[in-house]
Amino acid sequence: MRSAALLILVLPVFAEVHEFTLKQSVDRALRQNPDVLMARFDELKAAENVHIVRDAFTPKLYVGSGLGYSSGMPLSIGGSAPSLFQAQSTQTLYNRPLSLQVAATRETARGAGFDTAARREQVAFQVANLHISAARVSRIASLVRQQMESFEKIASAVRARVEEGRELPIEARAAELRIAQARQRMKVLEQEREMAELQLALTLGFPPDDRVRPVDEQLPKLEMPPTEADTAKEALQNSKHVRRLESTLQAKQLESNSARANRYPKIDLVSQYALVARFNNFEDFYRKFERHNGQVGLSVQVPLFVGSGVKAQIVTAEIEMSRLRVEINSTRDRIALEARKAFQDLQMMHSARDLARMDLDVTRERLGVALAQFEEGRVPLRAVEELRTAESEKWLAFYDAQTMVERGQLEVLRQTGTIMAAIQ
Repeated sequence: MRSAALLILVLPVFAEVHEFTLKQSVDRALRQNPDVLMARFDELKAAENVHIVRDAFTPKLYVGSGLGYSSGMPLSIGGSAPSLFQAQSTQTLYNRPLSLQVAATRETARGAGFDTAARREQVAFQVANLHISAARVSRIASLVRQQMESFEKIASAVRARVEEGRELPIEARAAELRIAQARQRMKVLEQEREMAELQLALTLGFPPDDRVRPVDEQLPKLEMPPTEADTAKEALQNSKHVRRLESTLQAKQLESNSARANRYPKIDLVSQYALVARFNNFEDFYRKFERHNGQVGLSVQVPLFVGSGVKAQIVTAEIEMSRLRVEINSTRDRIALEARKAFQDLQMMHSARDLARMDLDVTRERLGVALAQFEEGRVPLRAVEELRTAESEKWLAFYDAQTMVERGQLEVLRQTGTIMAAIQ
């Protein structure tokens, strides 16, 4: 039993492989991705800050006791006469600077929501890209295996011709070299696939040793903007970055107004109650003694001189607002330019894919002719297998071009802020 237990302890722990569709991966990433979670925590913290700032407008009630022994005239304890029981209540009724600070904090919380939405879109973009990369590796690996089979047939035919003296020995070594190159390519593809699966697992919030293997599926049809101008327009309308900056500008405007409002009066509602004890000598020093005492009133403060700090706060806020306006304009220009470039790049990728498809079709037609001639005995097997190899290379080029188109589409959707609706 002891040796069996030790054997179990030393057995390696294999990583778990999860198989997810694109939609399943995106859904999990939006729930478990560390970057999304941190952005969500920041958003929740900003929402709680609103409650902290507006706390002064919430009624508060404090109860306690100021019980003490008096020798001679009763003195105050903590600002109140000695009492068995005390209750105090306070609430701000009118405080214009604080009201504007609450509004600024609310706007900051709203801006934090834009940060969370932008992070969600970025994570969805990463997940989709990793799915495309893993699918590309899987397709190419299948073609490389077919290539290796063709290379083996070519090498067998070449070795036979070398033994017959109809080929030089160098041709046999060249055939072996092609096989070795194909095997090396397979190793590289396996490594790429492993890294894509590991990165996808980390993006989805799995442990670093786990892998996420995308399910072989047809990606959803992605609707693209019809024109370059429409792409730029959608990008500006849906940009979370621009909305975040505009929200920050609005918050700074409210902070500036709050500083200006420091010249307004402030009104608080105050009330208190005290139950006074008999043994504190009140009856000996006051003509009339009442054990139950209470008062309700308003505390009004009218600022006469607020100091130079208020002006400095206003100037600082205005400087920050000017900087934000410049940043907003610069960001809008950059977003429009990047959106137009993404659309143009996608058009070029479509053209490259069409050319790769045409090249593939020509090679396949040549292979069809060669197969017909091979059946008639007019073309050797080596020529046919070389055309098969060429066809595989054209397929690889086409798959690469198709992958670039898919990535280009994702980039356009990311720029226009519609990627979540497209892939969920």
